[in-house]
Amino acid sequence: MGVAELETQLKDVEKRALAALAEVSDMAALEQVRLNYLGQKGELTSVLRGLGELSKEERPKFGQLSNQVKESIQARLDACKKELSSKELTERLSRETIDVTLPGTGRRLGHVHPLTQLSNEIIQILFGLGFTFVDGPEIETEYYNFDALNTPDDHPARDEQDTFYTNVGPQVILRSQTSPVQIRAMEKQQPPLRIITIGRVYRNEEINARKYPIFHQMEGLYVDKDVTMGQLKGVLSEFIRLLFKKQLKTRFRPDFFPFTEPSAELDSECPFCEGSGCRTCGHRGWLELLGCGLVDPNVLKGVGINSEEWSGFAFGIGIERLAMLKYGINDIRHFYSSDLRFLEQF
Repeated sequence: MGVAELETQLKDVEKRALAALAEVSDMAALEQVRLNYLGQKGELTSVLRGLGELSKEERPKFGQLSNQVKESIQARLDACKKELSSKELTERLSRETIDVTLPGTGRRLGHVHPLTQLSNEIIQILFGLGFTFVDGPEIETEYYNFDALNTPDDHPARDEQDTFYTNVGPQVILRSQTSPVQIRAMEKQQPPLRIITIGRVYRNEEINARKYPIFHQMEGLYVDKDVTMGQLKGVLSEFIRLLFKKQLKTRFRPDFFPFTEPSAELDSECPFCEGSGCRTCGHRGWLELLGCGLVDPNVLKGVGINSEEWSGFAFGIGIERLAMLKYGINDIRHFYSSDLRFLEQF
């Protein structure tokens, strides 16, 4: 095929392409014209395959003409695209009118979860009493969760804190209490020390209105010389006064915890009826709040602290339980339901 014939084909392709572009009315038709003439299987590409049949002297002239044709088609295609885009935008603006006088779409602002609110309040109160906050891992070993807290393998208290084992290792568990943080803190810091910690803990509990397999716990630890139960009661009484914002009577009842000796439950005068008896306190006038006691000497020895020179006290409470008492909530599951009707009350 000679160069003259190929040039005629190029001119014919250009003519038909420009005519087709003059008739397009939307973007879909424009894209189809582009594919028909400039695509890999388009007409212009087919003509250009004849370049290999020309001599070296004829190729430059044909190549120059083919570039001119391609640029002509492409220029018209770009112009059509701009025109169609402008036309579509104009039509859309005329069709999709906006009434700027209408009120905007409001966004509902979230707020802090009630458990977080209470945790922050507790931290601030205990900061004022000289405590500092420390944190620790939720995935623990049996050593920190049980053994270092004076709870060996055969201790019956382990059954009460049946927790979840992981596939990380045979003795790697989800902590059942925040007490391991106390052990880690005493390993790193020599007394005197005064610390608190708050975090999630896990136990294999049946789910009901009073129990949940995940809950939050707060614990405090004070280690110094000549620590007494009187100091413990003084700290806890002041903590309760600041938390409930009123002066309430408190009392100790004997109890047992493996890591404290002696151990006690702290009861507070009911802040709702002030001891006269109501539905919240079961008409007893008292509310059971938390467990506490003097740190067992075995726990101090286990972290290298001389129990003859140093002593301490510890206390702990479930944040959910405290929130239920403070706000009069009758079901622990509300905290995890994500029900806005409940959460928006706080």
